[in-house]
Amino acid sequence: MRPSTGLVTRRGPSRGTVTAVVLGLLLALLALVAMGLGDYPLGPVEVLRALVSDQGFDTVVVTEWRLPRVLAALVFGAALGVSGALFQSLTRNPLGSPDVIGFSTGSFTGVLVFTIIFGGSTLGTTGGAIVGGLATALVVYLLAYRRGIQGFRLIVVGIAVTAMLHSFNVWLLLQVQTEVAMSASIWAAGTLSLVGWERLLPAAVMLAVLVPVVLGVAGPLRQLELGDDAAAAHGVRVEPARLVILVVGVSLTAIVTATTGPIAFVALAAPQVARRIARSAGLPLGHAALVGAMLLLAADVVAQHLLPTALPVGVVTVVLGGIYLLNLLVREARRAA
Repeated sequence: MRPSTGLVTRRGPSRGTVTAVVLGLLLALLALVAMGLGDYPLGPVEVLRALVSDQGFDTVVVTEWRLPRVLAALVFGAALGVSGALFQSLTRNPLGSPDVIGFSTGSFTGVLVFTIIFGGSTLGTTGGAIVGGLATALVVYLLAYRRGIQGFRLIVVGIAVTAMLHSFNVWLLLQVQTEVAMSASIWAAGTLSLVGWERLLPAAVMLAVLVPVVLGVAGPLRQLELGDDAAAAHGVRVEPARLVILVVGVSLTAIVTATTGPIAFVALAAPQVARRIARSAGLPLGHAALVGAMLLLAADVVAQHLLPTALPVGVVTVVLGGIYLLNLLVREARRAA
């Protein structure tokens, strides 16, 4: 037996913690830069001063005009990143994203139906998005269920349901007045331009309510990643746990969709980027939230300031996401060959 040296070995912070801190610092810097861009440019120091004290017009520009949009990008990007991580862990497939499976499209369908019937109130659009997303999830779940849920079957069924919902959404837009259809079409691209404090705060509160639920399902989710048999051996009720995770993921996506319209591919890319950055075997929810926030904020900066014409952020995420999806499919094909 080796004698004790009397020294205590201190372990430093884990790689995941260091990565999360670095991502958080980069995110804060990007937010400061984003709040300084525009027709009335401000430097990061001026933005900080406007945030912490009354600097007259600078404070109005930062806190009333730009801060809600930046916070919306951070909060909604984080929600989409976590939602994507939940679904990709659940399906054990990098294509298992709410926008690919059809839950984002179902949320948009719910918003269209509620808007046509009840008008465009905040409560109506939020309720319609949640109901539409959950109804779509239920349909996909029932169609994909064969003595349990298999990830690839869930994705294939979700893609088919997405195609049908897209057709139904187009039919709905053709039935309404031209002004309503044009407004809905612009919103359907996914935009942060309409998000002020009055829309951001209710959505942020609802997402905050879901945070403890997400933390609660993280344990069963990790067990399910090991396989259904292993999860059941550790006391996890597989199908009820899977259903709860499904509802939580849909709710995160639906709240974002109700506020901004469907923003594609953030939920698809963020978890995979987070896994590679953290070098984690599973999909880290915290890192996925940080990466999702960074992706959406960066895409919004590009959409607003780096293109000849300002565009909805959803247009930029679709282009970037299409490139990412093509790269992902090529990698998967090479791996299967």
